[in-house]
Parts: sequence; C-alpha cells; structure tokens
Amino acid sequence: MRDFPVGNDSHNHPSGDPSPSAADIQLTRQLREAAAAVDIPLLDHVIIGRRGADPLGRGYYSFREAGLL
Repeated sequence: MRDFPVGNDSHNHPSGDPSPSAADIQLTRQLREAAAAVDIPLLDHVIIGRRGADPLGRGYYSFREAGLL
C-alpha cells in the first residue's frame, strides 16, 4: 500500500473520438511536470470516447498505454 498520493486524469471527447488533440498532449505534459514537481506520480491520462468513433475501436485512449507517460 502506498502512503503518498498518486494522480490520474480522465475526460471525454463529446465527438466520441478519443484520439488526443494537441491541447490534450500539452495538458498531459503540464500535468506530468506539475506532478513531478511535488513528487506525485501521474499514473495515466485517459480520454473516453465511443468504440464506433474510435479509429482503434477501443473507445478510449490511454497516454500510459501509448508510452507517453
């Protein structure tokens, strides 16, 4: 069990396509830097969408799974 906080961020894209925008990538970079500054690991940033609108057919995008965290 951890005795310090951890961070996770998620949000949705109303269009249903969970592909990250340039703003999402920039936000993730800023969140990662801010979390590191106070020694809190950012576990993931997940964008929620719909499977039918997702080019990968998953319905979500994980920055951790994509290797960006």
